[in-house]
Amino acid sequence: MSKLPKISGEEMVKILVKKFGFEVSRQRGSHVTLVKYESGRKIVTVVPLHKELKPGTVLGILKLAEISRDEFLNAIS
Repeated sequence: MSKLPKISGEEMVKILVKKFGFEVSRQRGSHVTLVKYESGRKIVTVVPLHKELKPGTVLGILKLAEISRDEFLNAIS
């Protein structure tokens, strides 16, 4: 298993929108809410706009977004 890259909140939002089909729903302060509709279900995740996201935060975002670690790593490489 390769390490998660150091990534900013802004970069994470761009990746989720371009590669995984999410849309920015709203922003409140430094947190952006992203939404995706899939098979009649609504998938929601929240990304803090920090300069650098900690690995645990990245994994939490991916879990909410229902994206596996491997899928994410393949999308960004």
